[in-house]
Amino acid sequence: MSTTSASPEDSFETLSLQSRVVAAGRPERTSDAGVNVPIELNSTFLAPGPTGYGRYGNKSWSALESAIEALECGSTLVFSSGIAAISSLFSILPRGAVITASQNGYSGTMVLLGQAEASGAAEVRYVDVSNTEQVLAALPGSTLLWLESPTNPALEVADMPRLIAAAKGQNIGVAVDNTFATPLVQQPLEMGADVVVHSLTKYISGHSDVILGSISTKDQALYQRLSDVRKINGAIPGPFEVWLALRGLRTLGVRMERAQKNALEIATRLSLHPAVDRVRYPGLPTDPHHEIAKSFMKGFGAVISFDHAGGAQAADRACAASLLVAHATSLGGVESLWERRHRWSTESPTIPTNLIRLSVGIEDLEDLWSDIDKALLGSL
Repeated sequence: MSTTSASPEDSFETLSLQSRVVAAGRPERTSDAGVNVPIELNSTFLAPGPTGYGRYGNKSWSALESAIEALECGSTLVFSSGIAAISSLFSILPRGAVITASQNGYSGTMVLLGQAEASGAAEVRYVDVSNTEQVLAALPGSTLLWLESPTNPALEVADMPRLIAAAKGQNIGVAVDNTFATPLVQQPLEMGADVVVHSLTKYISGHSDVILGSISTKDQALYQRLSDVRKINGAIPGPFEVWLALRGLRTLGVRMERAQKNALEIATRLSLHPAVDRVRYPGLPTDPHHEIAKSFMKGFGAVISFDHAGGAQAADRACAASLLVAHATSLGGVESLWERRHRWSTESPTIPTNLIRLSVGIEDLEDLWSDIDKALLGSL
């Protein structure tokens, strides 16, 4: 005879976020049940039933969505990629919408904004999100405030509590890309934002082996609209990918703790390095965004950007010379990655051509530093 005990999800309000990443999205506790949700490889479901068809739902999706809900405190939908999630959100904006957005941000988002502007689908007001007064001045008449903080790859920090409150006071929607920070560092929905978006490819999954995205919201009507968009447009995730992401999520707390500790020390050392002109990392007390970040963030993330003193070609030489740090485009994995961002034509023109983005992983600190130091010195 099977017995059922209480699930950790019954009391998530009392758990820390570090415990939630381990406990959330688990199956019901019954006798001899597995502790993990199995991979559901079904496209077809018998009638009658709530799912109906494989494009409408999947138990593997639901488990990951439940786990993210416990972290972001909002109903969650998982998408086939981060850019699919962002595209779905932008698709429900009315034609002619006014979007106030960062002038620096994830290049995929910047391309989407540029396309919307060029087609006449939207008016985009580009702002420096770290300049609070500039953002406030741009808000009147906006349909959506799109915030990315810290920004990719400039590491600018927006005064999110103040900006979100100002936007909501004018009945303006607020969406936040929380990929860099993760919900362990900041929870925009709890600050009053309408939507939080993640590239789950990055820190949530954490192992550079899946491409996924998510949207979370407290607004049930908005959630339903976005769910319908996912169903009709087909930007659905695969069950194996979401299973991998949920497995990766289990170690998010320890990964972020180690990566952030490494990042602060490496940023400190880079600020004294002869091959570096400028370090961008809000965890440094000398960083212009440090005080704002410290006022509401629970950490500073594990991405560093810095300007190579030797210029763009020297930056390329450094990235190509490393042995431990991988020369690749992505971030948030257990391994450290770096690249000169302007090797991509879609990078924002406001980003210096000699800027290197470094995603700090969980390797031994001294091994990492030795590799970075040698690559930088050899590139001069």
